Amino acid sequence: MSERTPLLILGLGNVLLEDDGTGSAAIAMLLERFVPPEDVQVLDGGTLGLSLLPYVDRADRVILVDAIRADAADGTLVRVEGADVAPAVATRLSPHQVGVADLLDGARWLGRSPRSLLLLGIVPESIELGLGVTPRVAAALPALVDEIVDAARGLGFLFRPRLAHEVVVGSGAADVARLAGLR
Repeated sequence: MSERTPLLILGLGNVLLEDDGTGSAAIAMLLERFVPPEDVQVLDGGTLGLSLLPYVDRADRVILVDAIRADAADGTLVRVEGADVAPAVATRLSPHQVGVADLLDGARWLGRSPRSLLLLGIVPESIELGLGVTPRVAAALPALVDEIVDAARGLGFLFRPRLAHEVVVGSGAADVARLAGLR
């Protein structure tokens, strides 16, 4: 894993806790709607925490996608950039936040923090035990995916819309979409 990754897009969250699965649902929808450039790695990191360190520590730029607590209505898009990301993951993410904070600290301690860091997400309505995101979050997912694509474009990475006959191969995106599944 010594080769650098120009851009890592990393979905985070627990699909067993309703809107906490926002990151996974967004990654599934992203891969269903768009084809990432070859130099972009798109992963559903779930709740793997420090296990994701090898991916983050070799990435030049990282876009994290998750449910984010904020003083805004449920289903609102949230964008946190640069130096504000580390404090946000320590206080504004859902139950897996400790793992994400540890992940970013681990990269920093190794001296391999990404050159740019962006956190995109949606304010959750519920993070109670249950499969599928709530209707408000489901309604906001397409806008979140568009925001991910726009952020990548701003960094110089162009996603191509997926054609109807193109199949998502090897990503498990269809299974994640069913689990995260628009209730």
